[in-house]
Parts: sequence; structure tokens; C-alpha cells
Amino acid sequence: MSGLTKEDILRDYRLACESRQASLLGRKEVFAGKAKFGIFGDGKEIAQLTMARAFQKGDWRSGYYRDQTFMIAIGELTWHEYFAQLYAHTDVEAEPSSAGRMMNGHFATRSLHADGSWKNLLEIRNSSSDISPTGAQMPRLLGLAYASKLYRQNPDLQHLTNFSIQGNEVAFGTIGNGATAEGVFWETMNAAGVLQVPMLVSVWDDGYGISVPNAYQITKEEISKLMSGFQRTETEPGLEIIRVNGWDYPALLDAYLSAAELSRKEHVPVLLHVAEMTQPQGHSTSGSHERYKTKERLAWETEYDCIRKMREWIISNDIASEYELQEIENQAKEYLKQVRSETWEAFVASMKPDYEEALRLLEKAAHESRRAAEILALRESLAKTLNPIRSDATATIKKALRLLKDDFVPSRTQLIAWLQRTEQENAERYNSHLYSHSDEAAIKIAEVKPVYTETSPLMDGWQIIRACFDAILTRDSRVFAIGEDVGMIGDVNQGFSGLQKKHGELRVTDTGIRETTIIGQGIGAALRGLRPITEIQYVDYIPFAIQTLSDDLASLHYRTKGGQKAPVIIRTRGHRLEGVFHSGSPMSLILSSLRGLNVIVPRNFTQASGFYNTILKSDEPALVVEPLNAYRLKERMPENIDEICVPVGVPEILRKGSDITIVTYGAMCRIVLEAARQLFDTVGIDVEVIDVQTLLPFDIHKIILQSVQKTNRVIFADEDVPGGASAFMMDQVLVGQNAYRWLDSAPKTIAAQPHRPAYTTDGDYFSKPNIEMVFDMAYEIMHDVDPKRFPALYQ
Repeated sequence: MSGLTKEDILRDYRLACESRQASLLGRKEVFAGKAKFGIFGDGKEIAQLTMARAFQKGDWRSGYYRDQTFMIAIGELTWHEYFAQLYAHTDVEAEPSSAGRMMNGHFATRSLHADGSWKNLLEIRNSSSDISPTGAQMPRLLGLAYASKLYRQNPDLQHLTNFSIQGNEVAFGTIGNGATAEGVFWETMNAAGVLQVPMLVSVWDDGYGISVPNAYQITKEEISKLMSGFQRTETEPGLEIIRVNGWDYPALLDAYLSAAELSRKEHVPVLLHVAEMTQPQGHSTSGSHERYKTKERLAWETEYDCIRKMREWIISNDIASEYELQEIENQAKEYLKQVRSETWEAFVASMKPDYEEALRLLEKAAHESRRAAEILALRESLAKTLNPIRSDATATIKKALRLLKDDFVPSRTQLIAWLQRTEQENAERYNSHLYSHSDEAAIKIAEVKPVYTETSPLMDGWQIIRACFDAILTRDSRVFAIGEDVGMIGDVNQGFSGLQKKHGELRVTDTGIRETTIIGQGIGAALRGLRPITEIQYVDYIPFAIQTLSDDLASLHYRTKGGQKAPVIIRTRGHRLEGVFHSGSPMSLILSSLRGLNVIVPRNFTQASGFYNTILKSDEPALVVEPLNAYRLKERMPENIDEICVPVGVPEILRKGSDITIVTYGAMCRIVLEAARQLFDTVGIDVEVIDVQTLLPFDIHKIILQSVQKTNRVIFADEDVPGGASAFMMDQVLVGQNAYRWLDSAPKTIAAQPHRPAYTTDGDYFSKPNIEMVFDMAYEIMHDVDPKRFPALYQ
């Protein structure tokens, strides 16, 4: 039995019993109205206990919402924290996984100190932050494992002793059987087999995906059978595939210890199919599994309940008596009830001062106001609220202040002060940490302007960006670049040309055609202290990876309240080239999905180089959309290409003017500048052209507002669909900066047609904004202002 003592075995049994009680009590708390929703790990306890015995400090987990037993067993979760998450306690000390931001069962360890700096991750049994979408933990898992490969094989990383010891860390993944039908599971497993990384994936197979049985989910109904072609041989690398029953404690223990040793030593990926599991309470608190399981299946689940089978095994092997086990079970029940009560009381106590002050102020207001009866009714309603929460008090105070709008009594001022204070505190509780709060936040990186001399040469854009990447790879061993065609040929536009040969295949690496796991590879590696540049070949292909970018990367810092960060760079290119699938500019998709990333849209490659340097000095993730049709355009090579930094959130005025402000970005800058030249030269309209440079963050110093205050007219131009990023920019300026107050003419937008751009030059011209379109829009505005000076052109 792998050297386990009686005490070890009974500890596991005790934890299994506690976890089962936590699941049962958690469900009751939801039905009692003390929690909103519950999803639990009952039926998975024994496998998770054995997995925990193979999990070492420095290892990483990327799992899903059934893994409470595992987290308890590795010592990175307490039952008080478990219930605090169920209740959504917003104190990070009480609920360190997410500070109440994630529903129960979504676990994370805190990789960062309060100031945003890294902890020593080798002193932690690490868990990356869980997300709910099925299978979505898999791309990140690949990256966590890939980091170990880099740490082992790249000697220049050996100094990063807070992150790895020669790549000995294993990335453990867990996934439900139903989620193995997701494409991202297959993409990840295939990539792991190609890369040969230390990744150990456990499939918790209880036969169902919510109500849908394996017969509808998996060919042959067993994932280990279906994946048998991935099995490694003596002559071909692949995966090691192991099948074991989820109720067989000794077999599970042997399987996990041997699988982890193989993966740790030889960097072999392992699939551990844990079959014949049960789910005693069904999928979640949203319904009963008796609706879709037969009586025979339910009877089988009772007989093969993993805790029951472990109990039978302990007794049959004379490890402990019936009496001893009964004592453990009774103690587990009582202990979990006590923990539940203590945690609930602490949760209520955390809100009590604000609640009681609200009641006191409402009573005072009633005594002072002419509308006493109505205010007392509000107070009485709040006082009688069962299990009141913060929003109950806030809503009541606002209703009271509506009644007091014409009643300037002292309590009104106090109620407003209460509201302002709690709104600020609740913003910290619920709305903070979308971006970094550290000294390395992107908006804090200082500008370094490019330096030119008389001999600074004119070069193609691709040569500028290649020089930047060469300098980055030379100075920072943590940086690596991966993507389709990035390695041997140096990417399809030559930005990495020759850099694989110079810096090695580990630093500049080709991948398969698998956008989602390219991003996941970057996320996982960034979680472990590396600085990946992950390439999506064209911005048109971003939708392949949008779930991983949005649900995982963009929300990571927020959903852990600053507990984890993954400063990965996604490099792509777009806006306009040729045809339906290589001329995309889906910026509204990006803007609505990727809050939490810096979204950078440089107009040329000097600017792009400065942004790459800026982001690599920061601790935040970024998406950089390079201008696709500018790789062959000439730019002067800065003398300090390795140092230039362009600040995020700071637009640049490309052309000063007095009549109209045109706000744009990316490839549109050249079009708008040419239109502005023609407007001035031919009809005397003086246009100010502003390049926003970054869409997220957007104009943090209100430079555009200052321009509109001068010109009193504005056009927002880009290549997205109507109502897309042009509307976003308009909202940011007119609403966010109150620029509407300075307008003498209606604001306008210029966007592409609502369809994809058609092929060829004419297709581009009639699908996308062009010089004539910009000219005509500006002229039309001035025609409305002064029709005599600017008569209609086409009428």
C-alpha cells in the first residue's frame, strides 16, 4: 500500500467523510436561502484523496468545480473557506480563492503578494483559478505543463528558483467525462502528446454529463477506449493511458503515484480515466438526478459509493474496526455543522455594522422628516428582511433619499455619507482588480521616445519589428514566442525571421494549427513566471480562442481579486488585406469580450515595438493587433529599438487642425491622413487627426476632449462593422469625457459595411472605409455649417 500507515488511511477516510458532509450541508444551505447556488464534489472523494498524495509543492492544478476534497487534502483549502465561498464572503482572508466573486467549487491559490509581486510558488501546492465553462480548464493546463518543459530544457531559466526546480513540476488536470466531448479537450490532449509535457489528466467518469449519459457523449462510451490510439509505444511517443475505478482506494493510490512519477521524471503526459464514479446528489442544486437515472442505476450508485467501498475495504483488511469508523463519521458530521455555523456567523458579522447603521439612520430620518411614516415603513421592511445582504441596505437607503429629496434634515446628509462610503467600499469588493494595481501596471510604464540620427536607415516594417523581437529575446530569457509558422520561417510576415536559428527552438517555436491551445500554452506559462508571446496568425482567427481569452485570461486578475496574473501577449495582425477571411477587424467582439486585457492597435511597427517593450515591463496581458498591410511600408529604424516604450491609453495627434477632429487607429491612420491632406489642399478644411493607439485603456488623459473643445466637431473612424468600435470610441468621448457639450455639429462615425469585406481591390474599396469616404463625411459636416463656402458635391 505504498507505505501508508493506518493513520494515513484513516486521515483520508476522515477527509472523505468531512467532504461528503460539506456537500450535503452545502446543498441544504442553498435550499435554506443562505446561498444562491451549489455544485459539489460528492462521489469523487476517494480518487481526489489519492491524487493529492501524488501532488507535491510546486505542482499545479487546473481543474473544475468538483475538486473540493482534493483542495482540502493538499492543505490549500479549509472548510471555513469552503463555506465562505458558498456564502460569497468578500473578505479575501475569509475566502482567498476569489473574495466572494466566484460561486462555490471554484478554487485558486494566491500566487501574488498584496502588492502584486510573486510569491515563491515552490512553497505552494498551486491551483490555477477555476472557471465554469466545461473543458475550459484544458488549454491553461497545457501551458502549466509546458512551462516545466521550458524550465527543464532551457538552462537560462535555472535562476528562476521561485518558480521551478529543473522542470520537475507536474500539471494535474481534472475534467468530467461529459466535457471530454468538447473540442478543446482533444486539442489539448493532442498538443500534450506532440509536446511531451508533464501533464496528468484525470477524467472523473460518473457516466453522465448532467442528464446525458455517455452513450450520447463518447464513442464506445469510455474515454480510455476512445483514446487508445494516443497510447505511447516503445517506438512512438504519445500518452500513457490508465483506467481505474473511482471506488478502489488501493488501485487509485497505485495509479496516481506511478502516473505522477512517470510524468515528473520523463515528462510523459498521462490520461487517468477514473471510471465507475457516482454523483449522489446529482449535478447541482438546480435539480434531482432521480429525474433521469433509473432505479437500477441509483441502486448501483448506492452500492458503489466510493466512501462506502473504502469503508468495506478498511474493515475487510482489518485496518480499523466498525466502531472506529463510526466515530470518524460522527465526528465529521458534528465538525462540519460547527464549521458551517461559525462561517455563517462570520459572514453575517462582516455586513452587520453597515446594516445596523442604516437602520439607525433611517430611524433618525423618520423622526426628522415630514414623511416619517413612509421612511419608517422602509426601515421596518429592511429590519424584517431574512438574511439581509449589502444590496438590501443600499436599495433601502436610496429609496429613503428619494423621499428626502426636498427635506434637508441632518439625517439626509448622514444617509448620503453612508451611501457614498459604502458605494466606494462595495466598488472595492465587487469591481476592483480588473487590471493590475501593482507598480508594474501597464499605465504606469513611462514613455521612452524613439531616437533617430541622420544615418538612421529606412527599412520595411517587418524589419523594424524583427529587430524589436531580437532585442527582447536577447535581454529576457523568460520570453518565448509560439505560433503557427513562427519558428522556422519566422512567421508569415517575417517578424521572427532568423530568430529561431539565433535564439533556439525553445525560444521561437512552431505550433500546430490550434489557436485555443496556443493561447492556453501562453496563459499557463505566464502563471508560472514566464513571458510568452503567443501568435494568432490573423485577427480573423481570434474567434477560435475567444472563450479562453475572455472567460479565462481576461477575467483572471479580477476573479482572483489580484491573487493570480498571467501577463501573456497575444500577437496578431489584421484590419485589411484581401477577402472575406483575411481582412477582418472584429474590434467590437474584442472590446466586449476582453475587458481585463490591454487592446493595442498600433499604426506602424515603430509604435508596435514600443508597445511590446511597454507590456513586457508591465505585469498585465495584452492583445496587439499589428497593421497587416504595413509590413512592407518603410519606416526609419530607431537607434534605441530595444528601449522605446509607448504609453498605453495615450492618443497621439498625428496632424493638427482647427475644423474637425477625426479619431481613428491602426491601418485607418494612413487613410485618414491622406484624406485630411486632400481636404486641406483642395477645399481648405483643416482636420485634426488623432490615433487612439490603444482601445483598452482608452485616452486616460482626455486628449480627444481637448481637441473637440477646439474644433467643436468630431468623426470616429475605423474598419469594424457599424455600431462597433467606432460607436465604442464615440461613447468613450461623448459620454465618458462629456465632449457632447462642446459640439456644434452632430458627431459622425465611419465604419465598414455590415458584411465581411469582399475580395480584390474593388471588394476592399466598396466594403471598407476609403479616402473618399472620409473626405465626403468631413465635407458633408462643413457643408451643413457653411453651405455657401462648401456647396454640395454630388447634387
